[in-house]
Amino acid sequence: MKRTVLTVTSLVVCALLPAAAPAQKNKKQSGNLSIQAASTIKFGKSVTISGKLTGPNNDNKSIVLREDSWPFDGLVNVNPPASTNAQGEYAFTRSPTVNTLYQTRQGSLDSQVVTVEVSPVVSLRLSDRTPVAGRRVRFSGTVCPEHDGAPLQIQRRVAPKRYTTVTKTTLADAPGSTCSTYSKRVRIRRDGTYRTRILDSVDLDHTAGNSPARRIDVHR
Repeated sequence: MKRTVLTVTSLVVCALLPAAAPAQKNKKQSGNLSIQAASTIKFGKSVTISGKLTGPNNDNKSIVLREDSWPFDGLVNVNPPASTNAQGEYAFTRSPTVNTLYQTRQGSLDSQVVTVEVSPVVSLRLSDRTPVAGRRVRFSGTVCPEHDGAPLQIQRRVAPKRYTTVTKTTLADAPGSTCSTYSKRVRIRRDGTYRTRILDSVDLDHTAGNSPARRIDVHR
């Protein structure tokens, strides 16, 4: 008898309780947001960050650019935003001085994150492009921005897209400049094409940088 009373009581209590509210789902924005940019630029140059918003009503939508410069401590919004055109396309122009991550956002849509690496500008001058075999030639130039104390490789081309390191030198301070300088005398015994190179492992805020290639023709 007690069991029956308890069961009825439980049913009455349950009937009096308010019905649980149905779970609400987050409304997902339809469409897609793409992004693209050059993977590497030279220091001092600009990069175009562009993409497209797809889906309904993609005209004249506000696109927010987000960036995170080395040492990469979090994406932040960049003002002002851009607006999409009639095809949903957008574009920004930026001039990063160090390696930088970029992402765009429209409403609840986020694009992928792309990396734009910044390569130092390396110059190269030769004291003699037609030396006598065995004579020393001075390799000199600058690296911008400055990387004082970093090693610089002097390389000779051994295949169409391959170089070998002949010797190394160290970048020095250039007073009154935001660049570093270098100078090294190298004994040249045969014809060849040369360049100088700073590695990306030297300073992770930039990628590797190469000077223009220079031809040396030896005569006897």
